[in-house]
Amino acid sequence: METPTFPQESTPPPTEAETFAAMIDAVRMFEGFSRWAVACRAEAIDRARLWTEATDLSVPTTGGPRWSPRVAGNRVLVTELACALRISERAAENLVAESQALVHDLPATRKALQDGRIGYRHAQVLIDHTNTLPPAGVAAVEEAVLPRAESLTVPKLDRATRDLRERLHPESITERHTKSVADRHVETCPANDGMAYLNAFLPAPEVTGIVNRLRDIAEQLKGEPGEERTRTQLMADAFTDLLLDGTTIAANASDSTATGVAVEDRSTPRIDAPIGGGIRPRVLVTVPVLTLLGRSEEPGTLEGYGPIDADTARRIAARAPSFTRILTHPETGAVLSVGRDRYAVPKDLRTWLRVRDETCRFPGCNRSAAGADVDHVTDWQYGGGTDYGNLVHLCRPHHRVKHHTAWSSRSASGGRVRWLSPSGHEYETQPATQVHPSAHKRLQVQGSATPIPDDPPF
Repeated sequence: METPTFPQESTPPPTEAETFAAMIDAVRMFEGFSRWAVACRAEAIDRARLWTEATDLSVPTTGGPRWSPRVAGNRVLVTELACALRISERAAENLVAESQALVHDLPATRKALQDGRIGYRHAQVLIDHTNTLPPAGVAAVEEAVLPRAESLTVPKLDRATRDLRERLHPESITERHTKSVADRHVETCPANDGMAYLNAFLPAPEVTGIVNRLRDIAEQLKGEPGEERTRTQLMADAFTDLLLDGTTIAANASDSTATGVAVEDRSTPRIDAPIGGGIRPRVLVTVPVLTLLGRSEEPGTLEGYGPIDADTARRIAARAPSFTRILTHPETGAVLSVGRDRYAVPKDLRTWLRVRDETCRFPGCNRSAAGADVDHVTDWQYGGGTDYGNLVHLCRPHHRVKHHTAWSSRSASGGRVRWLSPSGHEYETQPATQVHPSAHKRLQVQGSATPIPDDPPF
């Protein structure tokens, strides 16, 4: 007798909503993994911190008094983390401080992060708002805010925590603001397409006054006949004009209001004098010689920034008095001129090194070579020569790290420097510009029988 067969029950294909839900669930799952990982990273970093604080990592040095074990340990840890993780030393310092706070001051926050209930940015909000509170205040903020953190976005959590911090802080906001004003500063950040950001950390009233003035200027200019720039462009142009060729008023022509914004006293005369008149910064711009002659559109290089378009490079090289023109050979890359009217490698070794390095040569450091020390890779007292192959720029902090800790370096071909960290890891830094000091004669362009001209126009 033949065994009867029954139709197999088929599984219906997932709906579009179910497919999309599965994708979102996968994202949440991997996000949970990353949150667990950063919580574990915090513990690992804090263990390293405790070890460096308990170990004397300073070394004998001829570069001044020996660092204390605590200072040497901190510098070794920060530089090691920065190199290992390919992050800035400021970011590494923040990571060490945040890890210490999560492990010792905010254990419930670290547990919530490890369980995936909050993200690292949520944890950073609690760290930022509690890092100056006494222990009782830290515990109170964590207890009150952490349950809400699981359902709030980072900006909303920040607002919810700010008021509570103000009520619990032992110092008045006036006292804290006075201390913060001492940290005011201006910094730059390169952007794409020949642009850059100029960031200023200033008291809020002054920032408000600056923005309001720029807005008023833009509104005034907007009404001028033929003005086609947008309000945003006008504010940016006014900002630039005021800083480069602006005016100022006498010291007694301003008054400090209750909000801290400087306002003009109309009863006193205004002094329309250029700010810093006659003072021009020295800026290096490297221009391929074919670009300068109009035979190529290869970008130039602005010191501390990077590539700039050929037209801007030609304009700066031909006219701008505050820029030092550096010409390079189109084939060899050899430096032909550094602000001089002849095409030979300059005798000023410091200028040559500045062109080659551009920044501090410690791994990951971007501080400009313009303000850095020129250091012997192999110390002079140990036979190191004073020549381009043994000289590099080191900013003052990293110069001290080299002489006060077990970080060491040695030269390699092509201007490279190989660094050995106290933990035994190796890192290598490359020169920013490949320049060749052996070119001491006039060079011709692509076989042309006519030497490169010494004189403008360019």
